[in-house]
Amino acid sequence: MITSHEIVTGVDYMPPVAEVFSMQSRSRRSVLAALAGGGGLGVAGCLGGKDSVSVLAAGSLAVLVDDHLGERFESETGVACHGEYYGTNAVMRMVTDGRKYPDVVVSADAELLRDRLHDTHTAWDVSFASNAIGIAYAPETRFGERLEAGDPWYEVAHDADDGDLAISDPDLDPLGYRAVHAFQLAEQEHEFDGFAEDVMDAVYREPEEPQLLAGVEAGNRAAAVVYRNMAADHGLPFHPFPEAYDFSNPEYTDHYAEASYTTDGGYTATGRPIVYNATVLENADSPAAGHEFVRLLANADETLRENGFETDGFPITHGDVPAEVTDG
Repeated sequence: MITSHEIVTGVDYMPPVAEVFSMQSRSRRSVLAALAGGGGLGVAGCLGGKDSVSVLAAGSLAVLVDDHLGERFESETGVACHGEYYGTNAVMRMVTDGRKYPDVVVSADAELLRDRLHDTHTAWDVSFASNAIGIAYAPETRFGERLEAGDPWYEVAHDADDGDLAISDPDLDPLGYRAVHAFQLAEQEHEFDGFAEDVMDAVYREPEEPQLLAGVEAGNRAAAVVYRNMAADHGLPFHPFPEAYDFSNPEYTDHYAEASYTTDGGYTATGRPIVYNATVLENADSPAAGHEFVRLLANADETLRENGFETDGFPITHGDVPAEVTDG
């Protein structure tokens, strides 16, 4: 069974980002067939005798791993899955600084993982899902009532009282600057002059991403800009943004890149599609179990979709993916 987890966020330097979809890839059918090779997941005896696999992952994946995939992994392999969850920036810094030694690293930002870990800690990764951002809200609030009445979300957000709408702190977390990107692109899309600046002046910036929806659930906030799966995890209604600024569709890659945000640390983040990926570190204690876990992620289409993720076009391999992952 999964152990209890700790979730925090962190901030550090993020290097320039390459284009999201400049990667070595194969068709979805061929990749799925390869990743499922070997007749399914192995048993503990085939995984080097280890009794656990450690997973260091983005905070938005906590419920997915703890309540779904981790239990399935243990059931099918006899190997326990131990997850820890932090902001993606912090995950990368913990690995590069040598503060954490996981078997598997899972990122909510595919390019960040490649920029920080390739050539030093791994030579490959598998992208397994995308996501979208929108607004999770409390339906009994004026904010929620207006959304459910069909008022445009950008008018509702613009009219909201200070602090009614929360975002993750854009200086600490990619979800935060993706919210800023969405506001900028919405201003452009709906020809609403001054919208992004006005809303940013009024939003509450939550420094810890995992606490973003706690205020909505407690009645202290009316709504929050979140990933779609986070609303599903908390059982809250979700008002999706249009694809033009929900960061789910690679066909909008050039359009997303028109938005940018510079953190207080000097990093300029430009808009791009959301892509989750995973790898096994070269110094992993349980590499065989790690490979099995990544293969499980790549084949978890139904579970991922049920929990708010998008799997069309995935998995995609990048780099020198081990045969243990692709061929069984």
